[in-house]
Amino acid sequence: MQIIRSDVLGFCMGVSRAVSMARQAADKAPLQPDRASVFTLGPLIHNPQVQEELEGRGIKVLENGELPPFYSTVIIRAHGIPPQEESLLGEGGVTLLDATCPNVKANQSIARDFSEKGFWVFLAGELSHAEITGIKGYIGNTRCSVAANPPEAEAAAGEVFSFNNEEKTALIAQTTINPNEYRAISESIKKYFPDLVVTNTICNATEERQRALQELCGKVNAVIVIGGRNSANTRQLLTLALKQGKPSWIVESSDNIPPEVRAYEIVGICAGASTPDDLINGIEKALIFPDNIE
Repeated sequence: MQIIRSDVLGFCMGVSRAVSMARQAADKAPLQPDRASVFTLGPLIHNPQVQEELEGRGIKVLENGELPPFYSTVIIRAHGIPPQEESLLGEGGVTLLDATCPNVKANQSIARDFSEKGFWVFLAGELSHAEITGIKGYIGNTRCSVAANPPEAEAAAGEVFSFNNEEKTALIAQTTINPNEYRAISESIKKYFPDLVVTNTICNATEERQRALQELCGKVNAVIVIGGRNSANTRQLLTLALKQGKPSWIVESSDNIPPEVRAYEIVGICAGASTPDDLINGIEKALIFPDNIE
């Protein structure tokens, strides 16, 4: 089996920054063997191996509205949070470290600006994704619609049009969305609102990663996408590879490499933006030397 790597692999800038901040916070935390003193609001990034490493450093994940203890350190994850939640935490006697990706932070500012100018804001992305939840907080749920695909976008635009056909509208992308999908979503909304203001808010690293995968697909018979199944940008890579007509799988560790991949002579590997280098190297090794998996 021949393995060809995508030209773009490993942590993106935002993920690298967030993980570095978390590690530094853990190193500075007082030794308290009986309880954690550093927390993240939900998983810092969507990668199980990195999360396991951070937990080993004593960092606990806060889920479902769980409150941190007083005098602890709370890290805002790379996806960001709504400003209301940030304000409440700031009043709760904790030290806040903001690890929001700068690109996501820019999206939040753009959303707030449109909201203050009276626009109805359409968000292109996954309704339940943490980044979208955070951005919605800068707009307010009453002046915002979320659409994950063109049919949802057209339906949402039609609903807004039905009660105000002269609404000022704008479109913001989740930073990890596929550019082609984003263009299709914008065209669906323009059927009702031709003057829609479309912002270019897709992360450059996302576009570069997807462009590199398209080039990779022209050289291989099948594709392994390395990363967490909960990662939106990893799932986007899988969708893109499948659309290129390549048999493709998400692989989180060397233990779950699908046996059917062995039938292909040339296999490409790519990885989500939250996938560490050592995991990529380990899976590549397991593909080449299947009998030597540790």
